[in-house]
Amino acid sequence: MQEFDTPFWSWYITILTVASLVGVALFLLSQRTRRLAPGEKAQEMGHKWDGDLVELNNPLPGWWVNLFWITLIFAAVYLVLYPGLGSFKGIKGWTSWGQYNSEIDDAKAKYDPVFDQYLGQSVEQVAANSEAREMGQRLFLTYCAQCHGSDATGAKGFPNLTDKDWLYGGDGETIEATITNGRAGMMPAMGAALGGEQGVKEVANYVLSLSGSPHDAQLAAAGKDKFAVCAACHTPEGTGNHALGSANLTDKTWLYGGDEATIMQTITNGRNGKMPAQLQALGKAKIHILAAYVYGLGGGTPKAPEPVPEAAAPDAAAAEAAAPADGAAPAAQ
Repeated sequence: MQEFDTPFWSWYITILTVASLVGVALFLLSQRTRRLAPGEKAQEMGHKWDGDLVELNNPLPGWWVNLFWITLIFAAVYLVLYPGLGSFKGIKGWTSWGQYNSEIDDAKAKYDPVFDQYLGQSVEQVAANSEAREMGQRLFLTYCAQCHGSDATGAKGFPNLTDKDWLYGGDGETIEATITNGRAGMMPAMGAALGGEQGVKEVANYVLSLSGSPHDAQLAAAGKDKFAVCAACHTPEGTGNHALGSANLTDKTWLYGGDEATIMQTITNGRNGKMPAQLQALGKAKIHILAAYVYGLGGGTPKAPEPVPEAAAPDAAAAEAAAPADGAAPAAQ
């Protein structure tokens, strides 16, 4: 239990609680009346309704009184064993946080081996395992469906995980990194940089033209040069950059909407997207299975091979020229 700022509040709660229990006990005692002798009539309290309906001073039923005493005794025993009297932690020293940690430890001991068995496999290998996919689906429905939907097709501002359009990359390793560390995507407001509403409208139409969407050709032509301020992130071709998480503008996949008005709003005001990191909540093993499930939804892409740098072969002629010929006399010192 968190300590109070001052002892006053601890004593205040303790005194108020104990006084309440004692007060209820005294009130219960005050309401007891003697038992009626055989044939004796209960005292009338002077209240009558409808001529013959009267209030009598009958003794309280014994079972009813005993239930009250059991309740009071239970409350007193509980407050001795468990927290409830100010800062007093109770004889058992119980805390909700301690019980939570104990239950978590028990669950980890029971279930961690089930998840850990897949850590030695790649995400792509786990995605091919039907049992692992079922486990991943349950994890997805519990932790991811609130934003991405139960079918993982996303919603406005939340990516569709079933297609092959990825902001940061769709290979298993990248998906796992995204779930583990989260992502913070930010597009700055560009309205002022583009000269206001007219410039934004021109660039919006040029963006629409990149994907072959309906657009105004004249406005698009005027926006082509202005798009240069966007090219630093989206590339001059508009294909986006996985390293920055910038969107591909040449397809017809839109996170917030692909009509002219929405694109203008995006350019003018910018966008802020955040996916929270899940490492602390799920741990590496669950994330590994969850990444495999997402990879196997249909949008996963094989990791592009790393470019192999060409070996810097020494210049054979230079090496030959630098080496002294057999039998040649050493240079004069």
